[in-house]
Amino acid sequence: MPKKKQDEENSEVEVLEQKDPEELTPKEVEKLAEAESTTLEKDVEEKKKKLLEKLEKLKGKVDVVDVEGLKEKVKAKKRTDMLIPLEDYVKTGIYLGTRAVTPTMKPFVYRRRADGLAIFNTDIIDEKLKEAIEYLSKFDASDVVLICKRQAGWRTANMFSKLTGIKVFTKKYPSGILTNTSLPNFFENEVTIIVDSWLDKNALHDTMRAGKKILLICDTNNFSRGADKIIIGNNKSAKSLGVIFYLLARGYCKAKGIEAEVPDLDWWTSEEDVVIEEKVRRTDAKYGV
Repeated sequence: MPKKKQDEENSEVEVLEQKDPEELTPKEVEKLAEAESTTLEKDVEEKKKKLLEKLEKLKGKVDVVDVEGLKEKVKAKKRTDMLIPLEDYVKTGIYLGTRAVTPTMKPFVYRRRADGLAIFNTDIIDEKLKEAIEYLSKFDASDVVLICKRQAGWRTANMFSKLTGIKVFTKKYPSGILTNTSLPNFFENEVTIIVDSWLDKNALHDTMRAGKKILLICDTNNFSRGADKIIIGNNKSAKSLGVIFYLLARGYCKAKGIEAEVPDLDWWTSEEDVVIEEKVRRTDAKYGV
């Protein structure tokens, strides 16, 4: 993309980021939504710098994370039924959305933080993960493929693949591998797990063209169109993706009777190999829920 055009687009996105999220038009929401997934991959350092500057201004103006308060405010139900304790969901930042909220994700948003970030309802996150585990367990590992272009998820996606036997494509999705039978590496599957519909759009479109099923991880800035089943949560963060892959791996292995030593949650959410974009999101998160 020519530098001038890219600068114009970046400038337009910056303007959108300054607007009240509730006043954005549908087209502006879509533009900001895409930028929130793709910009983090292209310009992480710049994003980090701006966020740190913003945090200096926000100190003292937003609430501090209050786990007990969050427990009381979310929809009342027995926490013993959750896949993991509420505190673990909070610590991993899985509930943190973005400023852009698409129409299909609005029903899952609990509220907005003082800085404009949307917050997912933690109860619904847990329910969607339970549904996803049950859904995924209907398929054999040889019929499933996981697509994860986002670097923050590579380490845990590969462990998920190792434990379950499900094929994974990280870094780059080989175009046409799910649709072009003439390719030597053609792979016929029944369901595709997509981490981010913006970054992994080629795999998403190929799966839809092939008429196969889609399990889609959706942040607030994603559209769930085309998905047969969704998981809601922060799909930008290494810790958040780690807890998602951990629960899917643990649940799938249990349902399929796979004898595998699944590392505990601390391994999946450890700081090892966490990329800059994770630090950006977590730094932004520690000043409020």
